[in-house]
Amino acid sequence: MDQDFQKRLLATFRDETKDRLTAISAGLVALEKCAEPDKQPAILEAVFREAHSLKGAARAVNMTGIESLSHALEGVFSGLQRQKIAPVPDLFDLLHRTTDVMEQLLLSDENGAEPLADRGVRELVACLEQSQSAPSVALPPPPPPDSLPDELPREGAVAPDTVRISATRLDALLHQAEEMLTLKQAAQQRAGEVGAVKAGLDAWDKEWKKVRLAARRLAKPGPAPPEALHGGADNGRADKLLAFCEWSHEAIKALQHRVHTLSKALASDRHALDGMVDTLVDDLKGALMLPCATVLGILPTMVRNMAREGGKEADLLIAGEAVEVDKRILEEMKDPLIHLVRNCIDHGIERAEERKRRNKAGAGRISVAVSLKDSSLVEITVSDDGRGIDSAALVTAAVRRGALSPEQAAQMERDALLGLVFSSGVSTAPLITDVSGRGLGLAIVREKVEKLGGTVTVRSAERQGTTFRMTLPLTLSTCRGILVEAGDQTFVVPAAGVERVARVAATALNTVENRGTIDLDGTPLAYMRLTDLLHLPAREEGAGAGHLLLLVIVSGASRVAFGVDAVLDEQEVLVKSLGPQLRRVRNIAAATVLGTGRVVAILHPGDLVKSAVSGVVAASAGTRAPETPEAPRRSVLVVEDSITARTLLKNILDAAGYRTATAVDGVDALTRLRTEGIDVVVSDVDMPRMNGFELTTRLRASREFADLPVVLVTSLDSRADRERGVEAGANAYIVKSSFDQSNLLDAVKRLV
Repeated sequence: MDQDFQKRLLATFRDETKDRLTAISAGLVALEKCAEPDKQPAILEAVFREAHSLKGAARAVNMTGIESLSHALEGVFSGLQRQKIAPVPDLFDLLHRTTDVMEQLLLSDENGAEPLADRGVRELVACLEQSQSAPSVALPPPPPPDSLPDELPREGAVAPDTVRISATRLDALLHQAEEMLTLKQAAQQRAGEVGAVKAGLDAWDKEWKKVRLAARRLAKPGPAPPEALHGGADNGRADKLLAFCEWSHEAIKALQHRVHTLSKALASDRHALDGMVDTLVDDLKGALMLPCATVLGILPTMVRNMAREGGKEADLLIAGEAVEVDKRILEEMKDPLIHLVRNCIDHGIERAEERKRRNKAGAGRISVAVSLKDSSLVEITVSDDGRGIDSAALVTAAVRRGALSPEQAAQMERDALLGLVFSSGVSTAPLITDVSGRGLGLAIVREKVEKLGGTVTVRSAERQGTTFRMTLPLTLSTCRGILVEAGDQTFVVPAAGVERVARVAATALNTVENRGTIDLDGTPLAYMRLTDLLHLPAREEGAGAGHLLLLVIVSGASRVAFGVDAVLDEQEVLVKSLGPQLRRVRNIAAATVLGTGRVVAILHPGDLVKSAVSGVVAASAGTRAPETPEAPRRSVLVVEDSITARTLLKNILDAAGYRTATAVDGVDALTRLRTEGIDVVVSDVDMPRMNGFELTTRLRASREFADLPVVLVTSLDSRADRERGVEAGANAYIVKSSFDQSNLLDAVKRLV
């Protein structure tokens, strides 16, 4: 086989296999959840056909591992169709394990890594074959961790009438097409300039008509006036001047006609250019628009697995998978979506017995919905019907973290308090683990959403559920912007972040506690001049000083009115990155080029609101913050019987600036605690004499150490072990198999 052809064939096989594995995984989840017997045959037929087609494709490219697993899957699906195999949970676990291994085989081949051991595939095939005759299924041991690649990202199915093309090439073509938007705006500017020339010529013609008759009287034949008898030369000069004016008039009339014709042709060409550029850009954007199913497709299996691991029941409802969004936005939103859904399972959905006590269905409900808000915005909501957010625990965590003072918390409304969940380090989780409870996830969600030019809000009712609502642009390429003037500068404010533009009387401006407020339709809003926020020289007040121009910008639960000097226009602008040197500039999101060729900044609505609310500009730029004394080093007691693990943990904590002491087991730790001042304990679980669970229980029963933070670092990763850690009173639980020193340091930092 020709080598190039073989490469193309393998690439096609990989794409096909990704699509078929996605379809099989989704079918397995649907089959497990399906409670209507009449619908099960159709689902089984669909996954059976996918496995059969995958077997044939694998045989064509000599992927024997995937071929044998596909053949075994066929047998299981056939047995299920003939009702010779019971669809028990262990069987579904085995089938999901099989699709995972097939993904790993595919990714290993794609990355040129060592393939999984044939023995592991044979054992898995044997289990699948055994499941066709045995009532119970024994799952095979997982492959060695070092042989498994990272998770393979799933992609959506490709229509059969499409041609595969590199997304990088499409990105480059779209970028070039978007540059034409600047030329389109420049053409509009030139058309305006030609129109101004035409208006000037029309004005000249109008003035000439006023004096033309008087000028001609000077050249009429007749008796010369007495003064002309002594100045015949002057009369000849007047005739020449009049003749020149007549000639100039004819020349300008011809020029006027040419400019008029040129203006009409330019308007026609500009209209055609606008249509061509808009169509080209829209078509290329469409080529890079992907259905949300490409990201949402990974959620059903994830929800199933996480719910089973947590001992919970959860149903996932997805709506709006067909809505198409810029692939770059989908790529950025994948992690936030996964985190929000994980939060629903981990923190929102209760156990079945607890839900039944609250008169709820035993299985929790998680819904993810995507909808178009208008022609340029998409809205994504993630909600659950779980326990909701405990506002009292949230306030306690925020005060402990220093995000606000108790006095501020007492004055805040519930909606504003809920916004604290997006603050870094604020979490209501009772236990910190290697994947949750550190208070970073939702902060990252908000950061990613705002980086894309969107907004995220949260609504929650205790014991009823929580809803996260994200509003995002459909594309990153362009945005609808409002051109404003502040001082001598022009800025673009994304229209998606502007609630309204208003003109109010200057008397509506008030001062409350040394901060400006504006009364807008009976509602008081925080007010700040944009020039003050951006440290720009203010424009002198002119004739319009009796009124104020406002942009009301919303971010989360906060609304702020910003005063500007002028609102110039609203138009579509091309968003240009500031480059790697200016990756993140406060209050500035990007830049754009106007039709005049002038480069202006695109402001960041979320940053503007945060800067105004936090009073960043209240302090003078020349004011020096008072120096604070250096905080004393915190002390950590490492309890670990393994000298290697003990040395590793001590070095990590020492390098982070902590003062570290060590103990070899729980008994030794209690002795050290009574003689040394310790701020936090980091302990192993499986130790001689007294293990970590027993040590934690003894500390919680002690009056002296009842509030001492305890972090358990252990190889025990089962749900029962985690629950035992919670019952003992541990503040954090980190599993060694997925150990990352940043997880440990984050947990210790949060607890001390």
